[in-house]
Amino acid sequence: MMPSSRHREAVLAAADALFSRRESPEDVTMADVATAAGVGKGTLFRAFGDRAGLLRALYEARLEPVRQAVETGPPPLGPAAPPQDRVPALLDAVLCFKLDNRRLALALEESGSSSPYQAEHYERWRGLLQAVLEQIPGMTDSDFTAHALLAATRADLVEHLSEEERIPRERVRQQLANFTARVLGAVPLQGATSEE
Repeated sequence: MMPSSRHREAVLAAADALFSRRESPEDVTMADVATAAGVGKGTLFRAFGDRAGLLRALYEARLEPVRQAVETGPPPLGPAAPPQDRVPALLDAVLCFKLDNRRLALALEESGSSSPYQAEHYERWRGLLQAVLEQIPGMTDSDFTAHALLAATRADLVEHLSEEERIPRERVRQQLANFTARVLGAVPLQGATSEE
């Protein structure tokens, strides 16, 4: 039996609070979440399948405002933006989301036994980024470029830069913007030929 909307919200809120407070994402168990939410552990497993399913649900709930801005919002994040402006805006949105949700993003990217590059949330961002990159004249290898740009927003890297190297948020954002500009600036103009 699926929990009510109220119970689902309580579970997600409890999980969110636990992931925010614990030092390591691995310290949060389904039993911890069930206790904090005041529901049975079986209810959690029926509703979310497993820990990775709970993480995905929490991630998706937190990501909803960003998704809406990407799908229907104004430029530079929304679909009406020129691709050269939208690519850096998309990457900045991903980075800011992971900075704001570091432990959750880290737990999600580390969960499961399959490749993180096959995860639904990763594939969604990669597909969107690739589609926007393909709109840039002269862009080749848009699939690889999308992977490479998204690698700069991996949760483990974001965690390392924030926690280990103590790089301030705005500096990390600026470094990503500079990197993205260099990648996009390397796109040859249509019709240009290389010098021998």
